[in-house]
Amino acid sequence: MTAEKVRIGILTVSDRASRGEYKDEGGPAIEAELGRILATHWEPVARMIPDEQPLIEQALEDLCDREGCCLVVTTGGTGPALRDITPEATEAVCDKVLDGFGEQMRAVSLKVVPTAILSRQIAGVRGQSLIINLPGKPSAIADCLQAVFPAVPYCIDLIGGPYLETHPEVCQAFRPKHARKPGA
Repeated sequence: MTAEKVRIGILTVSDRASRGEYKDEGGPAIEAELGRILATHWEPVARMIPDEQPLIEQALEDLCDREGCCLVVTTGGTGPALRDITPEATEAVCDKVLDGFGEQMRAVSLKVVPTAILSRQIAGVRGQSLIINLPGKPSAIADCLQAVFPAVPYCIDLIGGPYLETHPEVCQAFRPKHARKPGA
């Protein structure tokens, strides 16, 4: 087991929630779902900001570069509305975009609602951090995290992050047979 402190960023992007006009349900839903999935002890680093691209970029950079989050999960701002710019901000700060995450999340969501094709979630790597955009609806957050999380621990291994373990009865993380647990 690594002695490294595991920090995970949770970024809610919402004009109304950031002004206190609307209760943030997305951020708490992410934290609850990660709590169900992860066996590794982790610390949430939560932020809430309005739908402003410079603010989103700054928050993502801060969570990755200064707060040391190996994973940053966003909620909100992924639709087609004019103010929905979370994917653009995410792409702007990432070194690499990982298209498969968005494809998988939309495929799973399409089984539930036909408007999932309007969702523009993406994921990418910034340094040693994985950033994943999720929708704002709590049930969609759970569906999307469950759909992509089997690949998350190995992705974080590949970018030099901490070794994450899941509760296999909730989410079976996949690692190739040659991938070894540190210290094993």
